Amino acid sequence: MAFFTDLLGERARLMPDKEALVFVPTGERLSYAELDARAEAWARLWVESWGLAKGDRVALLAHNSIEFVAAYFAAGKSGVVLVPLSTRGTAHELAPILGDAAPRRLIYEEGFAETVADLRASAELEGWHSLDDEAGSLRAELAAHLGKRLAPVAKEPDDLWCLLYTSGTTGRPKGVMVPHRMVLANGFDTAVCWDLRPDDRSPIFTPLYHAGGLGAFLLPIVTAGGTIVLHRGFEVGEVLRTIAEERCTVVLGVPTIYQMLLDSPELDELDLSHLRWFISGGAPMPPSLLAAYQERGFVLRQGYGLTEVGVNCFTMTDEDSVRKKGSIGRPLLMTEARILAEDGSEAADDEVGELCFRGPHVSLGYWHNPEATAEALDADGWFHTGDLARRDAEGFFYIAGRKKDMIISGGVNVYPIELETELAAHPGVRDVAVVGLPDPKWGETAVACVVADEGITAETLQEFLAPRLARFKIPRRFVFLAELPRTPYGKVVKGDLRRQLQGAAP
Repeated sequence: MAFFTDLLGERARLMPDKEALVFVPTGERLSYAELDARAEAWARLWVESWGLAKGDRVALLAHNSIEFVAAYFAAGKSGVVLVPLSTRGTAHELAPILGDAAPRRLIYEEGFAETVADLRASAELEGWHSLDDEAGSLRAELAAHLGKRLAPVAKEPDDLWCLLYTSGTTGRPKGVMVPHRMVLANGFDTAVCWDLRPDDRSPIFTPLYHAGGLGAFLLPIVTAGGTIVLHRGFEVGEVLRTIAEERCTVVLGVPTIYQMLLDSPELDELDLSHLRWFISGGAPMPPSLLAAYQERGFVLRQGYGLTEVGVNCFTMTDEDSVRKKGSIGRPLLMTEARILAEDGSEAADDEVGELCFRGPHVSLGYWHNPEATAEALDADGWFHTGDLARRDAEGFFYIAGRKKDMIISGGVNVYPIELETELAAHPGVRDVAVVGLPDPKWGETAVACVVADEGITAETLQEFLAPRLARFKIPRRFVFLAELPRTPYGKVVKGDLRRQLQGAAP
């Protein structure tokens, strides 16, 4: 069944004059008709000038920009597969991705010219195109296509919209195959279940090369007909002032960002009464941080998602965000979620097990990696996330950590997230992650990696935990660090921590 996935074009048809995007660095404001025209120009350039066909790949190495957004929607129009590249990646890290994705061309910002020069030594592409080279042909080619429309390209639901390479927290990045039906399911289901509206205005300051930037909120806001307020990157003062000046109504961030916003005096000084709610994803929200926002009268919901299953999988009401603290909510419409016990059976209420999903929002697996795909996607279409969770009697889900991060100490399961939650409640702890390391006596032992205020010691924290946790759960070892390694979307890279700690003196 062929279908058309020109979501931006349809929104422009229905409300051409509605403000679609505000680009904060330049102050540019584009209507849906104007943004759609940019996307059409990209689509025509790829298909008519460059000869790209449905399924061909084009890579993009750029910070958040109007052209990034236009190129993303051009993929939906043309069937050309977009491969966004991490702006934090070195040529050494990006070269294997280019080798795996095999794009025909790469588009880049001039600020990455040195990285691109290194990549050109190891990758043979048909073209390398700078977005900023005024003397080059790219701008002229795009201008020539403005105001013209590409003939509709029929797609199958499982044709690819983009390849999103995972952050590699557990190894070399893998290319997640994101089909058109997954993108649309994410956009429509999030817009409906999160009650997004045409009058919603949402800032995006997380990187668009990540699934979080694209799926929350770019696609859902466009689906609802709202307005995107796009930042090039994250800067605390700029983001807070822009939320106030643009009267943003819904804001998505990660716990690290919410801590930085909380630390800014402007959070309490600015008029943010127009905000309907904040929502947090990417990593578990420390209860103490959640409480700090609720004490200020803000609604702060929590969510959950993965690149492989869509970055929005659950929903909750404002009332639930208070009544069910710590929960990520109930599954979205048309989203099957279940928890499997260790023996593969359905877990009972409040029993911790592996979280699995099935539905139109689930990806096709990993590009050129059938082994990893078969490991994650079973024969019945269930995607095994590797995340541990529990479900209460009302159907609300709670994340308990990563399956691979679970520590088995003396034959007893220890969940790092529980220890991290309690340690984060200490007023002197700024950031924390708990990992398990081999131990000759216990099999594994918990090591707490802490970013803390001056004067905080291991003894201080052990005394703090004593009345809160069973004795066997309290870490015997604390390592104090200046910062924790995190992905651009806020997840601690625990593999890096383990490698850093391996061989270190206890």
